[in-house]
Amino acid sequence: MTKPQKKPWPTKDVMNQIYEMNLWGGKESDFYSGIGSHDPKIINPYLDAVITFLNSHNKSLVVCDLGCGDFNIGKHLTKYSKKYIAADIVENLINRNKTLYKEDNLAFYCLDIANDDLPSGDCVILRQILQHLSNKEIEKVIKKIVVYKYVILTEHVPLESFIPNKDIISGQGIRIKQKSGVSLLEAPFNLKIKAEKKLYEQILEHNKGQIVTTLYQLF
Repeated sequence: MTKPQKKPWPTKDVMNQIYEMNLWGGKESDFYSGIGSHDPKIINPYLDAVITFLNSHNKSLVVCDLGCGDFNIGKHLTKYSKKYIAADIVENLINRNKTLYKEDNLAFYCLDIANDDLPSGDCVILRQILQHLSNKEIEKVIKKIVVYKYVILTEHVPLESFIPNKDIISGQGIRIKQKSGVSLLEAPFNLKIKAEKKLYEQILEHNKGQIVTTLYQLF
């Protein structure tokens, strides 16, 4: 008799477990969103590119950081925004961020970006978030972000050409293990845009692919 397959954990439970067990590293006593959110060689060029974009709008944009994590990156961007809304699916992480980071133009929300309503704004930041989600959840997110004028998307993808958007179960892993990566302009997502600009790309050591940040203008 064939054993019934176990249903995958909901994304919220998976992400809670990642932080509770420090699966992305860091001290046991705190939340840590991984080396990709802390290595200066990775985050400093990214911050320079995003800050340049925000400054080009004279700090007039309401920014929604979806999947803000431990906020080690977002904390550098708040002063370049009219308002900065940071959201994550892990409630204890958001409560921790609310305690550590307090600014007049900053707000934190605990949200499941695939299933909850998103805050209104001008620009969405999705930094290495979609790569952890299934195609079904990504499709849900895309339907919601089309109301924002700008999307700043960062994804970890193979260095060589690849078949985009191979499906995964939402969780700690990403598509790089399948020699794939997220591309919102390709099937099955087919995001419609007005313009795109590559803000930054970085080749990772030891043949681990590259991190690419792209700015999309939707309308």
